[in-house]
Amino acid sequence: MTDAEKLLWSKLRRKQLKGVQIYRQRIIDDYIVDFYCPKADLIIEIDGSQHYTDEGINKDKIRDNFLKIQGFKVLRFSDKEVFENLKGVVEKIYENL
Repeated sequence: MTDAEKLLWSKLRRKQLKGVQIYRQRIIDDYIVDFYCPKADLIIEIDGSQHYTDEGINKDKIRDNFLKIQGFKVLRFSDKEVFENLKGVVEKIYENL
């Protein structure tokens, strides 16, 4: 896990949000997602700099479209957002559970 993922995981693990289980690094079809909440069909992705290249943006669009077709909601946050606004990131996740 990246430092941003570790920081966010410290707020998600052990059913800290609404008492629901959130898993880290789960395989869904051909993808490994950063965090997954089966009860809410929610996937949470933390994006580092590689996600902001043309290739990264295109791959993420394809991936997100596939996951949405499968019935999942995908939330994406940047590493920077996790470090600078952890409370806001956690609140957004809470709202979507």
